[in-house]
Amino acid sequence: MKKRIAPIAGVLAALAALALPMSAQAHRAWLAPTSTVLSGTDAWVGFDAGMSNGVFIPDHAAMNLAGLTITAPDGSTAAPANAMVGKYRSTFDLHLTQAGTYRIANVSGGVMVTYKQGGESKRWRGAEVDMSASIPPDATEVVATRSNSRTETFVTLGEPSAVTLTNQGIELLPVTHPNDLVAGEAATFKLVRDGQPAADMEVIIARGGTRYRDNPEEMTVRTGADGSFTVTWPEAGMYWMNAAIRTPASGSRMAYSAAYNGVVEVLP
Repeated sequence: MKKRIAPIAGVLAALAALALPMSAQAHRAWLAPTSTVLSGTDAWVGFDAGMSNGVFIPDHAAMNLAGLTITAPDGSTAAPANAMVGKYRSTFDLHLTQAGTYRIANVSGGVMVTYKQGGESKRWRGAEVDMSASIPPDATEVVATRSNSRTETFVTLGEPSAVTLTNQGIELLPVTHPNDLVAGEAATFKLVRDGQPAADMEVIIARGGTRYRDNPEEMTVRTGADGSFTVTWPEAGMYWMNAAIRTPASGSRMAYSAAYNGVVEVLP
């Protein structure tokens, strides 16, 4: 797993709630690049990240980018530049210096535990490895939920390259490369959950630019047994994809909550 950058300075404490899975919130999370396909030997791309009612419309809250991880084509970790946090959006730039595909993802995860101690309701959140030592031995009605949230996009300099998975949470496994999408053509992807096919999962797909449209132009598809789904893009533009899952606790297995938010650009 790639090393994450340090939290961007100035992120408001009130935005800590954004570390929760996106499916648990009414607003949509997105990470949108200014360009996704570039040529030459180096280039710059800007990014906006926010939480909003409509995708790519910064009208609610900036995204907490404490879990931002940028994976370069060679597998190394790249650093953002010029990071800022505003009222409604977070922004940063990325200098592309390698040919191939960059994976830009904001990831959060861990375990949340609710329990009672002496009749008082309490809650703990942290890493799974710290859970057993952090819950008091006299705790009762203990309920633990493991969560993972990923909001990501892809940018390619020159020829596209393969995308490597982390096998944590819900991830997009390209069959059609995410930077090789054309209006009117079908594209196929796979969703995996902790590295395994995510079968029969609902995927919501929405095109940006809804501010001036009466019709939100959303599509809903379901993954097959192998986690695959196919989309025929109706027209060019920036698209947002979302999938989420919740499973209850069963026996010794804790409850599970995961969400995926992906952004791709479809070219004319």
